Amino acid sequence: MNQQIDIAVISDIHGNRWALEEVLKDIKKRDIQKVLNLGDSLYGPLDPNGTAEILLKENIISISGNEDRIIIEDIPEEKISTTLKYVRSNLNNEHISWLKNLKSSMILSNEIFLCHGTPTRDNEYLLEKVEIKGVSLKKPDELSILLKEINEKIILCGHSHIQNSILLPNGKLIVNAGSVGLPAYSDDDPFPYKMEAGTPHANYTILKRKLIHYQVENISVPYDWNSASCVALKNGRPDWSKWLSTGFA
Repeated sequence: MNQQIDIAVISDIHGNRWALEEVLKDIKKRDIQKVLNLGDSLYGPLDPNGTAEILLKENIISISGNEDRIIIEDIPEEKISTTLKYVRSNLNNEHISWLKNLKSSMILSNEIFLCHGTPTRDNEYLLEKVEIKGVSLKKPDELSILLKEINEKIILCGHSHIQNSILLPNGKLIVNAGSVGLPAYSDDDPFPYKMEAGTPHANYTILKRKLIHYQVENISVPYDWNSASCVALKNGRPDWSKWLSTGFA
């Protein structure tokens, strides 16, 4: 890979077209040509159609996330949420075809491995573990076991919406790009917990190659989060509205 290439890594847009627009503007201002998208692009009570149109127009390299997969899965009618119905009703055949053709993981230049969650599960956190006492980072030995089949030195992931990076003793660098479109959320599986960025900014990460190493730069971009928050509220998701406008769950 050319040592001069900088890479922008985005993830977890969740249909937040307003955030995506500003992030892509920021990336272009920095003259970064390569953008990698780690999934969960369209699911959410926001603007899945507008988000899909941008991603297709820009031809951004993308993989699938667990909530991209949910959109196209055959789910019993009684289990389809109001938000999922909203998302599906706002996507056309081209968007659905795009989702169906996304891979769950990808390798670039024999050096960078892309996944949404872990290499084998799109709905499992790679860096974090959820226990009854709360959320904490996995230890290097746990991560080494999870990544034992991965030969690439750079592993990019998303899913938790929290920017972070861990350098393993074997030299592998794991980078979570955070979330472009949803800075906080709560869940109750397997235990009640929260993920919180602490601000409503749109987050993404830049990788800059420095000889044999990579510099990791986390970027927080302001955007019109009040508009996104209002749309979420209008679409029956006051929880999303709060998460979007505060960065707290």
